[in-house]
Formats: sequence, structure tokens, C-alpha cells
Amino acid sequence: MLSRGTGKGILMMAAVAAWACGTAVAQQPGGTPQQPSPSQQQQMPGQQGAPGTAGASTGLPSTNQPNQTAYGDQMFVHDTLEGDDAQVAMSQLAAQKSSSPDVKQFSAKMVQIHTELNNQMKPAAKELGISEPKGPSKKEQKEIDHLQALSGPDFDTAYIQAMAKQQRHDLKAFKDEAQTGQTQNIQQAAKQDEPILAQHYQVLQKLAQAHNVTLESKK
Repeated sequence: MLSRGTGKGILMMAAVAAWACGTAVAQQPGGTPQQPSPSQQQQMPGQQGAPGTAGASTGLPSTNQPNQTAYGDQMFVHDTLEGDDAQVAMSQLAAQKSSSPDVKQFSAKMVQIHTELNNQMKPAAKELGISEPKGPSKKEQKEIDHLQALSGPDFDTAYIQAMAKQQRHDLKAFKDEAQTGQTQNIQQAAKQDEPILAQHYQVLQKLAQAHNVTLESKK
């Protein structure tokens, strides 16, 4: 049932907030990276990638018309799953290709967080009749392929910018779902997760600052 998965996601938020604060402190001048305590291993609310399109190409039901009141919730869950796959793939590349300890630390945490989130969102997809996406969207896969071709500081810059783009999208999507969602459990989870996503983005902004990476203005 969705309520069990959603409840677990809400319980994770305190640990995520502690991780975000600890990472921000570790990135201050003169600070040292801090390893998460065992209580911080369960992490984070949901991220989401670029929005998909309706119909069979998104994995939304194509044989039966979806309930119109829940269609936005279906898109939200599907895009969250798809975007998490993208952020896991990007971060796995960063763990392999980056030469910067702080980028590696951040990417390892992203893999953990978004893998856990996907596991929590799958019951929601099943409840709403959504076919789980088989990986990132085509647009996101192009971004991953671009990262694959880079190395060194160029890779770090592109990775930070790509993750920032994903996370800005997350913030808007979760805010919209929190305001307009029609499926109560999913809407409530979005409300709980949005402020944690904002903290998460702040951590990434500090990482960008440390590497002199320019991010697009948040829209």
C-alpha cells in the first residue's frame, strides 16, 4: 500500500535534513568532510527529472483512460521515478570519473538517496496503474551520454550543472504536487518532502560555489 511507503519516506526526512546541514558545514573553508552516522543512512525524499509526455510513451496507462482527477499524480510519480533513474546514473558516473573528493562524496549520497526513493515510489506507481519507466527519459539519457564523454574538471562542472537542473525541476514539481495533487497520500508526501529538497539544492549550490561552477538562475 502507498501509505506504508509514504510513511517510510516521511520518516527519512529528519535524517536527510541532518545530512544536508552536515554537508554544508563540511564544505565551509577549513572544514573536513563528515561521514554520515548510521542513523543518517536512511535518506531523502524524491527527485524528479524532465517532464514526460502523456500516453504510452510515458508508461501511463494506454488501454484505459486514467481518472482525470489523478492524472497529474500519475505524471508526478512517473516523472519522479524517471528522474531518479537519471540522477542515479549521473551520480554513478561521478563516483567513477570525478577526481574531486567532495564531488565523489556528494555523488555517492545521491546514488543512495535516489535508489531508496525509487523503492518507495514503486508502490505508488502500482496503486495508480502506472508502468514503471525502464530508465531515464531520452532527453536525460543524452545528458548522461554527454557526461560519459567528459573527464576531470570538465566532468565535475557538467555533472554539477546537470544535477542542479534536475533538482530545480524537482522543487517545482513537488511544490505543484503539494498544491494541486488529488491523491491524498502522494500530495502529503510532496508537502513533507519539498522543504527537504530545498535543503538538498542548497548543498549542491555550495558544491558549485566551491568548484567555481555557475548555475542557471532558479526559475
